[in-house]
This record gives sequence, structure tokens and C-alpha cells, in this order.
Amino acid sequence: MLPPMKPAAVQEFFRRLSAANPEPRSELEYVNPYTLLVAVVLSAQATDIGVNKATGPLFAQVDTPQAMVDLGEERLRGFIKTIGLFNTKAKNVIRLSELLIERHGGEVPRDRAALEELPGVGRKTANVVLNVAFGEETIAVDTHIFRIGNRTGLAPGKTPDAVEAKLLKVVPKLYRRHAHHWLILHGRYVCKARKPDCPVCSVADLCGFKDKIIA
Repeated sequence: MLPPMKPAAVQEFFRRLSAANPEPRSELEYVNPYTLLVAVVLSAQATDIGVNKATGPLFAQVDTPQAMVDLGEERLRGFIKTIGLFNTKAKNVIRLSELLIERHGGEVPRDRAALEELPGVGRKTANVVLNVAFGEETIAVDTHIFRIGNRTGLAPGKTPDAVEAKLLKVVPKLYRRHAHHWLILHGRYVCKARKPDCPVCSVADLCGFKDKIIA
């Protein structure tokens, strides 16, 4: 495991990512907190592009828990059948919609514990919703962030929870709200799993990755 990045390097790391993209946005398309929650649940083991293709037509018709319940599981499966695990996801989306109506007046709760009680919603999904919908300073550790945390020395850890805890400690407050978006986008387009694009990386000189290739 790499030694942790020094605080001054962490500060500069996020300063550069922020300068390049001051207001990062989720690449999942949504119209309100409810559709964001549904999109994130559907995105497990799927690409944002694939989810957006399915949810575009869906969200044009359905944007509330009641409308989703009225649609029903069978018709929902028809919209999302191109997404992996669509049978299980359809069941979860209908049930979470029912629970939102029963427990929260049809609103998405701004509360981690309440979110994690919903079917298909784990810590990562709850973190995305809290951050994107409500502006909270949470960091949702997906495969990209887990890789970057360990590869660069930014937040080494053996589990996603360990990486999340370290990021929340080391990311300067100024950058915490958007940190997970910057890291996801950096992992998706630059610090890729198999072939990191080190020659175009804006933070390559701060990174502890031993096998980086700088042209």
C-alpha cells in the first residue's frame, strides 16, 4: 500500500481538479430527488450511459413514487430491460416507491439511515443522493474512487468504507462537496483501470503510482 499523500499535495490535487471543472455534475440524468434515487439504484453494475438511455423515456412519464407504483413492476421492466439485473431492480424500485409513500409522504428523505432502509439502497447510493440532491459533503466510493484512492496515495484503504473515511479526513473542506464527482470523472476518463492516461493527467506529478508513464 502506498504511503498517504501529504496534505499540501492533497490541497493542490483538488485545486487543479476544481480549476478544470468548477461545477461538476453527475452524468446520470434526473429531474428531481426521486428520479435521481431511482437512477442511482438502476446504475449498480451498469454504466451511466446505459441507464440514461432507459430512464429518458421512463422519466418522461414517471417522476414521482405514486406514478411509479401506478406504472407497476411489469411495465417498469419493459423500460429498464436493457439494464443488468433489471428484474431485481424493478422489484426494488417499486418497493422503495411504496415505502417512500408510506413512510415519507412521497418525498426522498434527507437522512442516511432512512435512505439505507429502502430496497436496493446501500451506503454508496445514499451518499450520492445526499450529495447531489441535497448538497451534503458526502463521498460515494465507487470502483473509480476506490482505485484512485489507492493508486495515487490520496486515501489508501482495503475497503470502500476505509477509503471513504480517509477521504473525509484528508479532503480540504473547500473541496469536499464536489470531491466525489471530480474523482469519479477523473477515474472514468483519465485514471482508467487498465490504461491510465498519465501523459494528459493534470495531477500526475502529485501521484504516487509507481507504474505511471509520462510521455
